[in-house]
Amino acid sequence: MFDLWRVGFIRKPLAHVLRPEGLDVANVVWLPESPRDFQFVADPFGIERGGVLTVFVEAFDYRVRRGEIHYFQYNQADVLIAKGVALAEPFHLSFPSLIEEGGELYMLPEGYKSGALTLYRCVRFPDHWEPVQTLLDVPAIDAAVTHFGGRWWMFHALPGPEDRAMRELHVAWADSLMGPWTPHTANPVRSGLADCRPGGTPFEQYGVLYLPVQDCAEGYGRRIRLLRLDVLEPDHFEATEVRRFEPEGVLEGYADGLHTLSGLGNVTFIDVKSLNQSPSEGLIRTQYKLRRLFRMNGPRKEAA
Repeated sequence: MFDLWRVGFIRKPLAHVLRPEGLDVANVVWLPESPRDFQFVADPFGIERGGVLTVFVEAFDYRVRRGEIHYFQYNQADVLIAKGVALAEPFHLSFPSLIEEGGELYMLPEGYKSGALTLYRCVRFPDHWEPVQTLLDVPAIDAAVTHFGGRWWMFHALPGPEDRAMRELHVAWADSLMGPWTPHTANPVRSGLADCRPGGTPFEQYGVLYLPVQDCAEGYGRRIRLLRLDVLEPDHFEATEVRRFEPEGVLEGYADGLHTLSGLGNVTFIDVKSLNQSPSEGLIRTQYKLRRLFRMNGPRKEAA
């Protein structure tokens, strides 16, 4: 079985999900379906500039098991006008969260296989980004950063055995986006498969900070839970779940998961999942194993 994701956006601020009616699924604009049953796009984040909405996503191909950051651009009539590659590295990339600070635009993608968490600065929008700072010397997963209460805060997961990346929430704080970043004294501040892995953009409403997290108790990215952060200090953390967002009824054929709820400005982004049985699945897995074996056992240069 393959997880296949589909990305959509809603032209409303992220905080609209707090209204009694919740997420406005009736007005989602969906990005095109992936052209192959072994590819998908997920983890949407985006920004609107000059009347053009740019959606950044993880673009994943099961044949190589490595993600890149791609972009899709829409005009004000929600017509797709451009797409391309925004950022690619030798290692897997996903979760391209965006940060605006000091007149600059930054991207903080997950690249945990690099062994660190690296911040990228936009040199030419939307397809030229350069690494500017290592924020953490640990392979943080799905790191979400926000400025709240006079400090910068980061929410992330860490890899490890027994699904650690889905069952522990870690926090770090800093006085500057560039750091240094200090781990929370109570890490992991929250444990359990139901409400720990970050799932999008932290957002503030009426002086209160909210954090979307993934519910992985029934499987990876099953639904989004929204936490209200009641206490957020370097040595104290308390949170309360205030809402859940289910994938059922959002998009026909994609009722198996919903694991991103993000937003910037007047746009909200989501993704939904379909568990897909592909007739080419066996061949794709075999090809991937052969490529990996060749890389491990390929020709090596002899020492001089």
